[in-house]
Amino acid sequence: MATEIRVPTLGESVTEATIGKWFKKAGDSVRADEPLVELETDKVTVEVPAPAAGVLSEITVKEGETVEVGALLGAIGEGNGAAAKPAAAAAPVKSEATGTSQPSQKTSTAQPINAADEEPKERPVEKAEAQTPKAAPADAGLAPSVRRISAESGIDPSNVPGTGRDGRVTKGDMLEALQVPTAKPAQQTRAPSAPEQAQLEERVKMTRLRQTIARRLKDAQNTAAMLTTFNDVDMGAVMDLRAQYKDTFEKKHGVKLGFMGFFVKACVQALKEIPAVNAEIDGDEVVYKNYYNIGVAVGTDRGLVVPIVRNAETMTIAAVEKAIGGLGKKARDGQLGIEDMQGGTFTITNGGVYGSLMSTPILNAPQSGILGMHRIEQRPIAKNGQVVIRPMMYLALSYDHRIVDGQGAVTFLVRVKEALEDPARLILDL
Repeated sequence: MATEIRVPTLGESVTEATIGKWFKKAGDSVRADEPLVELETDKVTVEVPAPAAGVLSEITVKEGETVEVGALLGAIGEGNGAAAKPAAAAAPVKSEATGTSQPSQKTSTAQPINAADEEPKERPVEKAEAQTPKAAPADAGLAPSVRRISAESGIDPSNVPGTGRDGRVTKGDMLEALQVPTAKPAQQTRAPSAPEQAQLEERVKMTRLRQTIARRLKDAQNTAAMLTTFNDVDMGAVMDLRAQYKDTFEKKHGVKLGFMGFFVKACVQALKEIPAVNAEIDGDEVVYKNYYNIGVAVGTDRGLVVPIVRNAETMTIAAVEKAIGGLGKKARDGQLGIEDMQGGTFTITNGGVYGSLMSTPILNAPQSGILGMHRIEQRPIAKNGQVVIRPMMYLALSYDHRIVDGQGAVTFLVRVKEALEDPARLILDL
């Protein structure tokens, strides 16, 4: 009896998905819980496992098509994937009387065949060779996501150092290998011909995630009265604190002491003082939230995603760093779930990791505020009447002016600046 493969429940408010890639073809054998197909939703990519072992007997939806939750994707039939071979046709027997070939008859009255008319002696050997099992393919132990990246990029997984269990190559390892620059071919000096001109452009359909990012960012621009205010912060105190305690911190907590833990805690303190930045508009009402779920923007090969550090007000800096590290790894490996990205109240994005000096981040609707971090740069500033060189960072707060006044936005950014320039304020909750 065939087992149906259907689109699983994808999370709150997610009703449809796009078929990204089938990992198996019709007729292939499958194991229970083996990934069969990749679904791209508005927020994450989901791999649908096989509900039973057997043979993928039918694929009803092709790659690139859109399906709703519960839709039929295909079916798994019984068997092991080895198609039954048709019985070999009876060997023809040459008639001595007519010189024509006739099929041999397997009856009790059939005449014996002369030795000269028998099949060659080598045939049993060929049959034995055909029954010899084939060696497993070189990529048999690789995850489907690794095989897909290898096929699309041409990178051989055997040349990529594996960080997974038993040295296996993970999706994250392949994505890191993609970042390694390759030698560029020598530039052509002649003008390209017409066919070559056509190859200079490539049309690729946007993924569902990229379409959603584009739509939501444009909706935020069209809906919110968005404004950005700037300030700069002297990062010297935080950098000195990290340099002094980074080894002890990592040894005790098993995670590196970064900047994000300080920024998250500083933002939580500022949000408590300016609650409008942690609120959102719902119709003609303002919803003030007394919890602080901080979204941390992470860049991936599929686009920007914003996993959530939940209830950050109850967490220590060490707990925040652990949470961010775990979410970042899940994002890069494509393992984020819907629950990891829902319910945020405020967002932090760090363009500094890419070298950005200053930017105006776009709101992550329906939130009313987003903080942009930037690169740390040694700059001359006036301090106590003297010009000194300090590690400075520009901060940018984009906010919805419909519910956040300019005074509140500026005060919020000043409180973040004060907490970072005097980290003791984070410990004393000042």
